[in-house]
Amino acid sequence: MDTWVFHHPACLAHEPGPGHPEAPQRLHAVMQALRQPEFSRLAWREAPLGTRDQVLLVHGEEYVDAIAAAAPRSGLVALDGGDTLMSPGSWEAVMRCVGAACAGVDAVVAGEAANVFCATRPCGHHAEPERAMGFCIFNQAAIAAVHALETHGLQRVAVVDFDVHHGNGTQAAFFHRPQLFFGSSHQSPLYPGTGAAGETGASGNIVNLPLPPGCGSALFRSTVASGLLPALRRFAPQLIVMSAGFDAHRSDPLASMALEDEDFAWITREVMAIAAEVCEGRIVSILEGGYSVEGLQGGSAAHVRALLQR
Repeated sequence: MDTWVFHHPACLAHEPGPGHPEAPQRLHAVMQALRQPEFSRLAWREAPLGTRDQVLLVHGEEYVDAIAAAAPRSGLVALDGGDTLMSPGSWEAVMRCVGAACAGVDAVVAGEAANVFCATRPCGHHAEPERAMGFCIFNQAAIAAVHALETHGLQRVAVVDFDVHHGNGTQAAFFHRPQLFFGSSHQSPLYPGTGAAGETGASGNIVNLPLPPGCGSALFRSTVASGLLPALRRFAPQLIVMSAGFDAHRSDPLASMALEDEDFAWITREVMAIAAEVCEGRIVSILEGGYSVEGLQGGSAAHVRALLQR
């Protein structure tokens, strides 16, 4: 079995405007890294369009209808006061994100793919069930997890989020659902201000690891090794979704952690080791944040290189 990468050119057509950090150049950087000869073994797949029913697994009907109605024919529409915007290409882009995430789940559950990376944008982990925020419109990681429960009958699914910003949207979607585990390492204090260690979910199914500004490799690895990995192993998920943000990289302009490329490879290998023990290696990874070309190229290459070395 191969590592599959889901991508679609429509994900480049989400244009939030000049100077916005969540720019198409982010995905161009990732694609440039993954098109290098060392990644010739990747199996590329077209990201399908997601369905309304898939989005409704996490988001409310009124919210989904409002987003569909807000999609502009020209110009930009702000959804949350200025951070999260829609352009004429945004609706298809977010639906390709949802489609890729769900198709990735289908592929690993069916045993067609060894694991999956979704090279899509915009990111999704800040999108709450009824609110767009933080550059995110639909929460494709949370949707993928619930899709695994509802479509494939799995009983336990985990999301591991190593984006530098806390995935408040995923936490909100999972908080009262004991079948879903959310583990997050993130800088604190930092946007969106959630993710305190005491936020543990209604059934202890949330693990938050706030890390201080300037956090480097040693503290990141020791905290994840002691706080996240044992909890993930105890939960014994039947599928792991990774919210793969590369903005904890030392070069990122929107945060102040100091991780290196190898740190992203390390956490990937650690999660893969648990996946091999408890869920036949089933991993679907989804691109989240990352706002420097260096961090995106180096981080995504390190992450996908690890996925290939199963």
